[in-house]
Amino acid sequence: MPGIRERLGQQLFLRVAGPDGAKHAQRIHGRPGPRWFEPDSPIARVHGDASMFVGGIRALLLQTLHPAAMRGVSQHSGYRGDMWGRLARTSRFLAVTTFGHAEDAQRAVDAVRAIHERVVGTMPDGTPYAASDPHLLGWVHVAEVDSFLRAHTVYGKEPLVGADRDRYVAQTAEIARRLGVVDPPATEAELAAALEAYRPELRATPEAREAVAYVLLRPPLPLAARAGYGVLVAAAVALMPRWTRRPLRLPWLPVSERTVVRALGGVATGTIRWAMTPGREQRTSRTAS
Repeated sequence: MPGIRERLGQQLFLRVAGPDGAKHAQRIHGRPGPRWFEPDSPIARVHGDASMFVGGIRALLLQTLHPAAMRGVSQHSGYRGDMWGRLARTSRFLAVTTFGHAEDAQRAVDAVRAIHERVVGTMPDGTPYAASDPHLLGWVHVAEVDSFLRAHTVYGKEPLVGADRDRYVAQTAEIARRLGVVDPPATEAELAAALEAYRPELRATPEAREAVAYVLLRPPLPLAARAGYGVLVAAAVALMPRWTRRPLRLPWLPVSERTVVRALGGVATGTIRWAMTPGREQRTSRTAS
C-alpha cells in the first residue's frame, strides 16, 4: 500500500504541478521567512485540501459564463493545447500566494498583472475588453472563491464553520486587491451578493460551451485516468447553481447528485487526500535522511 500511495501521489502531483513542480514546491514551502497567511489559517486549510480538485473544475465552469472573460480566455489562453500547463501555472499561483514567502507571493502577483496588461481584444460587437479590467478580475475572483468554499464545505476534510468562513473570504480578498480587484467581498454574505450582482451580465456563448465541452468531455488524459476524472467532474457539476445548467448544457439530476455523485465525490477526494499525504513509512524515511 505505501508503494501504491507514493506512485499515485506522484502522478497526481505531476498532473497538477507540472514536471518542475517539485522544484517550485521546495521553494514555496522550504524558503524561510514571512508569509502572507499563517499555516493554520482558513485560506491554508481550504487551498491545501483535496477538495480543490472539485472546486477548481467548478470555478472553470462558472467563469465561462461571463462573455468578456471567456472571450479573453478563448483568444489568449492555451487551454486547448496546454490544459495541464495552464493548470500547473494556476495551482502554482494559488500555492505561492497562500503558502509561499511574502516576496515570492508578491512577485507572482506582479507577474500575473503584467500578463493581464497584455490581454486585450474586442467582443463580436466591437466592444473592447481587457483582462486588467477590475470588473472582470472581480468576476474571476468571486467565481473562484465561491467554488473553492462550496467544494470545501462538501468535500473538505474539516469544513470551515462560523467566523472562519468569513475569514477565508477576507483572506482571499487580500490577494484579489493586489491583483487589481476593487473592493472585493470580505464576508460570505458579501460574496453571495457580488455573485448575484454579476447575474445580468452572464450568459453562455459558443466559446463558453466549447470550453465546457473540452473540460468535461475531451480532457487530455489516458483512458485509465478518465473514470476518476469523470467522478471529479460530476462532483463539480453537482455544485453548480441550477440556473447555469441549461445555458451550459449541463445535466440536472438533483436526487442522484445528492446521493450517488456526492458519495463518489467523497471517495475520490478522500483517495486524492490519502495519496498526496505522506504515509508513516515515507515520513520516517524523510526524517531519517
